[in-house]
Amino acid sequence: MTRLSIRWLPRWLNRTSSSTDTLQFNLAELSGSLGDLGTLLPLAVAMALSCGMNIGAVFVFAGFMTILSGIWFRQPIPIQPMKVVAAVAIAEGLQPGAIAAAGLSIGGVVLLLAWMGGIDWLAGHIPLVVVRGLQASLGIKLVWKGLEWLGALPIIGPDSWLMAGILGVVIGWFWGRRVPILLFLFLGGVVLMMVECGWPSTSVMRQSPVIKWSWPSGTDWQVGVLQGAIPQLPLTLLNSVIAVCGLSRDYFPGRGVAPRKMAATVGLMNLLCVPWGAMPMCHGAGGLAATHRFGARSGGSMVMLGTIMIISGILLGGVWLSLWAQYPLVLLAVMIIAAGITLTGVTRDAWTGRSLWVVSMMVGVTLLFSTLWGFVVGIVVILLLQGWDRRRGVRS
Repeated sequence: MTRLSIRWLPRWLNRTSSSTDTLQFNLAELSGSLGDLGTLLPLAVAMALSCGMNIGAVFVFAGFMTILSGIWFRQPIPIQPMKVVAAVAIAEGLQPGAIAAAGLSIGGVVLLLAWMGGIDWLAGHIPLVVVRGLQASLGIKLVWKGLEWLGALPIIGPDSWLMAGILGVVIGWFWGRRVPILLFLFLGGVVLMMVECGWPSTSVMRQSPVIKWSWPSGTDWQVGVLQGAIPQLPLTLLNSVIAVCGLSRDYFPGRGVAPRKMAATVGLMNLLCVPWGAMPMCHGAGGLAATHRFGARSGGSMVMLGTIMIISGILLGGVWLSLWAQYPLVLLAVMIIAAGITLTGVTRDAWTGRSLWVVSMMVGVTLLFSTLWGFVVGIVVILLLQGWDRRRGVRS
């Protein structure tokens, strides 16, 4: 199979995967590509509604980056919104300029760390048990978020706890099988949405993506860096680079993505796309876990998903806002819960001995405070344990 090699790129960024790592296009890949919609759709639509971003442009750029991710990595590594930036933007009603400033500043820092090799140093010095603790923390946070969404639903009805239980049984029945169950559930949700909401008006359908260059102002930089970039940066480095690379090694032995290469793509896609109206984007361990769980095994899944996103962003920009705001929340909640369970399950090799204590402490601190503090606690506990081991060795 012919592989792409770009001569002017640095050697560390131009490294390609094994020739056996081919792109696959089938129903299982298509089903798996939808596994991360529980994260992508609600955040993207909410940012468009709350912050005045153009949903068509958001989906077009996310689609292009999703396609490039599939081709570049040859693995089902999806594109996600930067969660902290998205959460702050939605809660505080940040303007597009401040959101762009957050994405640009994070992209610049991450790309600089990749170029200087700092990300490799971080990856080489962070113990595996801390990575496992990070993965478990994020997985449980995803489950918790899904349960929060379910908490807003009634007990009985088409979008309810009862339906969540039925969907859980259906997904559990097909768990571990490469059956495109998520594709069927997703399409069923679209049909239900259409029945309840109807098709949007012609004026809504005529809305097209607005793609134009816009550079943040001085005030935008101040707000974006302080409120968005600083709290997001640790999560980007830990989850979007180190944790997702660890999960890539777990799912694809011998073909795991190097942290430096992963960091470079996160930096480049934000520096290139955010000034044109894209949302700040990253990768994520939860997204990889979700796509893999529902059948994706190659970058072909991302090529298909990205193509769908581009087409829908161009032709159905207005439809996305009017319809996805009404998409059955129960389906998105069940998807994100399943992704969280999958991501947590990857950490089974750390569920014994003192590794379990480290992981448990990281999970608890992460849920109570933040991912950054969970990571700090994990590092401190490991250093204390290593110091204790050295003292015991001296005494013996």
